[in-house]
Amino acid sequence: MATQIEIRDEAGGRRDPAYATHEFDPETGKHRGFVGGHWEEMGEKQMAFLREHGLAPHHKFLDVGCGSLRAGRLISHYVDPGNYYGIDINHSLLVAGYDHELDDTGRKRLPSANLRATDRFDADFGVKFDMAIAQSVFTHVSLNWIRLCLSRVSEVMVPGGKFFATFFEQPDDFPIDGISKTGKRFTERNAYWYYRRDLHWAARRSPWDVRYIGRWGHPAGSRMVEFTRKAD
Repeated sequence: MATQIEIRDEAGGRRDPAYATHEFDPETGKHRGFVGGHWEEMGEKQMAFLREHGLAPHHKFLDVGCGSLRAGRLISHYVDPGNYYGIDINHSLLVAGYDHELDDTGRKRLPSANLRATDRFDADFGVKFDMAIAQSVFTHVSLNWIRLCLSRVSEVMVPGGKFFATFFEQPDDFPIDGISKTGKRFTERNAYWYYRRDLHWAARRSPWDVRYIGRWGHPAGSRMVEFTRKAD
């Protein structure tokens, strides 16, 4: 029997068919490819990046768009038991990751109650987080979705908490109607590219300081940005 993971549906079932409605048979392994492939490489790369930027075992950690736990299975083993939390829009993907990518020890360290399927970035688990990441989330959502994500994540971060997010960047002189030759990326459809200043705009209505990090070794060339939660 599949693990019971909470579903928060604020939009009345109006889910993005390109991502949210896919159902996965974990025996096929397609839940690994659906989150972008590079299963071992990207899980380890995220883990290394977070440790280099201060993740400690006692931190409470939020994984935005955690999918089938490509990085979550590693992060939840590094932080203290119960300190890893994850949200994703696709419920089936969460169940596949929890039931097939964690062993018994992993499931003891990561209670299923720490995971949630949410259609509008509801990350309120009743705790405050020290660090968070959204890897390959902003690359697949519109600018207003980014603004919503930043607002809701800011509500659950401690002052000084760090939220790292990746995005596909184009320089200021790239035309708005231009199509990136790499991966056929657009400004108006998935996969999205953004100007750096777009993320500053999206963060303006939430209490964040924004710092551009840039290249971090992603095989598809995404860039990293750091949001630091301001004091109330």
